[in-house]
Amino acid sequence: MHTTVIRMLTANLLAKKRDGNALHDDEIRFLIDGFCDGSVADYQMSAFAMAVCLNGMTERETTTLTRAMLESGDRLPRAVSGQTPRVDKHSTGGLGDKVSLILAPLLAACGVHVPMVSGRGLGLTGGTLDKLEAIPGFQTDLSEQASVEVLRQVGAFIISASERIAPADRRLYALRDVTGTVESIPLITASILSKKLAANLDALVMDVKVGGAAFMKTLDDARALAGSIEHVGRAAGLPTQALISDMDQPLGKAIGNAIEVNEAVGILAGQPSDPALQGVRDLTVRLCALLLTSVGVARDVDDATQRLNRALDDGSAMERFEAMVAAQGGRMAGDLDVAPGRPLQSEHDGYVGRIDCHRIGSTIVSLGGGRRKLGDPIDPTVGIRMHVRIGDRVERGQPLLDLHCHTSRQNEYLRSLRQAVEITAESVAARPLFV
Repeated sequence: MHTTVIRMLTANLLAKKRDGNALHDDEIRFLIDGFCDGSVADYQMSAFAMAVCLNGMTERETTTLTRAMLESGDRLPRAVSGQTPRVDKHSTGGLGDKVSLILAPLLAACGVHVPMVSGRGLGLTGGTLDKLEAIPGFQTDLSEQASVEVLRQVGAFIISASERIAPADRRLYALRDVTGTVESIPLITASILSKKLAANLDALVMDVKVGGAAFMKTLDDARALAGSIEHVGRAAGLPTQALISDMDQPLGKAIGNAIEVNEAVGILAGQPSDPALQGVRDLTVRLCALLLTSVGVARDVDDATQRLNRALDDGSAMERFEAMVAAQGGRMAGDLDVAPGRPLQSEHDGYVGRIDCHRIGSTIVSLGGGRRKLGDPIDPTVGIRMHVRIGDRVERGQPLLDLHCHTSRQNEYLRSLRQAVEITAESVAARPLFV
């Protein structure tokens, strides 16, 4: 078709969406196919993203967009799994979220395959790949043949997406990131599910975070995203369940890369005596239980929970983690090195009323533990260890957190972090993890 005609057709479709009308399936595929072959320009796709951001999409439109982005690339091979169920989990991200490091080997120890394609951190939330790359030698960029072999040997891998997995999503996200159109539930849904569908899964579970350290700040928005992902996932042929969890404070105690790996390993080793760590374990087990029941490996949630807790307590989940690390080239003997720590102590008696997750995350990024832009180097040794949670009673002089860093500006960062933990005279209710 002549380029001028294509651009005229594209402009008509953009105007249709701009005016709040639903696009037909073939119109959505026309836009995505044209975006991939170059006949639909970047500026036109940016206009499409803005129209969707302002006017939304129907469930049918979102499902078609998801499938079109999936079909723009390859799928992971299914043959290695045979009849073994393939499952995965996705989180919308938050401070201290190291669940994937525990979940993948735990599920593998319970008899399912977990081909996890994960991402890097950008902004305040850390990426699973960055955490794993704190382990010396750990390889996240595996060839298809190598990843198939790891899945066959271990039952789980955690790798980065190749450029052939949903390339339309990769290109569209780059435009959304610089045009103020990231915050669109249909576009978020299609972005997540196009990559998960490419893994040839039998079931998916979503952990939608809500709160100050989450992408979704309100419960209404979190529910809308959870519902969209569940409905579109099922419409696209992937049984999908969503759980909403609190992110008004960090998950667990450790925030950073190496320090989070150490915490995850401690939980895999059956050491969650601290209530904050028990929360990480509880969330991981609940997500895993939904998957095991969804694919029929467990009779019900209670049966699944018993199996999962047994795998954590008897060391079999830890064995799978060690096998996965070794199979992906990692070398881990004991805890990973973390920068020296200094405590921040409370100046008052009282109760922890609020934790400013944005300030904590910004501090870690400033120290080099996160990225301001793609390509920034990461210092895996920096981080923060929280000693308190919302609702805790504290006394003057009690440590609130430890700051782990190398910089001579440590005192300056500690002064800033003092504003991150608000101490009130009145008692405050503890926040439930599950919303």
